[in-house]
Amino acid sequence: MSQPRGRRTTLLPVLVLLLVGVLAACGSRIHPETVAQLEGGSVAVPGQAEGGTAAGAVGGDTTGTPGSSPLPGAPGAVPEAGAPLAETDRTGGGETGSDGGATAPTGENAAGGGGAAGGCEGFANQTGITDTTITIANASDISGPVPGLFQAGQDAVRAYAAYFNATSDVCGRKLEVLQLDSRTDAAADQLAYTKACDEAFAAVGSMSAFDSGGAATAQGCGLPDLRAAAASLERSRCATCFGALSLKANEFENAVPDWVMANYPDAAKKAAYVWINAGAVPANANYQADAMEKRGLDFIIRQGIDISEFNYAPYVQELKDAGVEYVQFLGSSSHSVRMAQAMQQQGYKPDLFMMSQPMYEQGYISQAGEAAEGTHIFITHVPFEEASTNPEVSLYLAWLQQASPGAEPTSYGLFAWSAARLFVEQATALGGKLTRPALIASLKQVKDWTANDAHGPQNVGAKRTGECWRFIKVEGGRWTAAGARDYSCRGTTVVPE
Repeated sequence: MSQPRGRRTTLLPVLVLLLVGVLAACGSRIHPETVAQLEGGSVAVPGQAEGGTAAGAVGGDTTGTPGSSPLPGAPGAVPEAGAPLAETDRTGGGETGSDGGATAPTGENAAGGGGAAGGCEGFANQTGITDTTITIANASDISGPVPGLFQAGQDAVRAYAAYFNATSDVCGRKLEVLQLDSRTDAAADQLAYTKACDEAFAAVGSMSAFDSGGAATAQGCGLPDLRAAAASLERSRCATCFGALSLKANEFENAVPDWVMANYPDAAKKAAYVWINAGAVPANANYQADAMEKRGLDFIIRQGIDISEFNYAPYVQELKDAGVEYVQFLGSSSHSVRMAQAMQQQGYKPDLFMMSQPMYEQGYISQAGEAAEGTHIFITHVPFEEASTNPEVSLYLAWLQQASPGAEPTSYGLFAWSAARLFVEQATALGGKLTRPALIASLKQVKDWTANDAHGPQNVGAKRTGECWRFIKVEGGRWTAAGARDYSCRGTTVVPE
């Protein structure tokens, strides 16, 4: 069943085209305010006053919502009782003052970034900017084969805009979010970006599995497109497009193979890479396997599985027969559940079962049950279970729940939040010099971006894969740290396209 190591050089990154089949369809959810139709108009941030001026905290109320998380940065917000966020609690938390009320974060965690603001002299209204608002667009896959595929990214941008509008402004302007649906379709992505070009100053936190469609459109109109991540080679090559999660398909972090070699040296020599045949996944899996072999691993099996395949038993049997001790899997959360359960049913337990960042979901554990035990994932951000150790991640969780109650945090949601923060910090610093060309020029200089240590350093301007990663695993039915909680930063390896 092993397949040749063929390439698909026209498709890029990584971890995004995992719309395969039903991604986390079980956890997919469309926010009632965000049944975003492509033809639809601007959707103001919750709490926005009629006429487009943001009125304050989410929902137009700064007193907090009964049963909700406290909102750092929302004046008068009522904190929940109890200790700071504990492990496995993903609802977020906030700082509290001596009087028991929530305090607005200051310094780097402030909504505006806490840095020096540029002077507002000369600030000019332009496309997407009025006397009172700056419109940012978010074009993400909301409808399509997997409803709500990248809803988390749009929710995160709405959440950050609400946080910002409650406490800050850019030269008197509040943020307004133009919510667009790229519909898991390249043509729809192109149409969404045509609308963004005409109505928004910039696009922020977008995430689409087929984002090649809007790449030329964004570049053609000079639209700054600060995405959660780029999903296609075309998008990565777009001169006005950047990712808060910086990725390059044929560049892989050394931290992963080095960790495997150090902790599972025997298994590293009997490795298999298994992936789902969809979009860029086969190309990315082979890029990663090539890079890891340069660091000492030996993939004796490279195997793709069709999306429509439900019987994974023959594939697992092949791994058993070959004596594979390390299995690396690239697909969706639902497909990884299928793989884990097939291994359990076949009585096959390799020394190490590893998955990549997009499969870090609570739904994987709840669906796979005992079969999930021992699963490892490499990630480049603070796990949500450790949010109490990082004020920025805690802010994301708290404001996400206020903007979209019941929403599950995701890795791409966190990077969409990160993109929104980076946009705000750049716009604030530019002040009266804020224009589309000035923002693009400034983004090209951004390196080692961490969103206040919410994630590992990202090469936003250079558009290269970040080198710092860490590891988590399923233990006792929950995500826990695998070894040190520090990032391992060991450079990257580039392989031929």
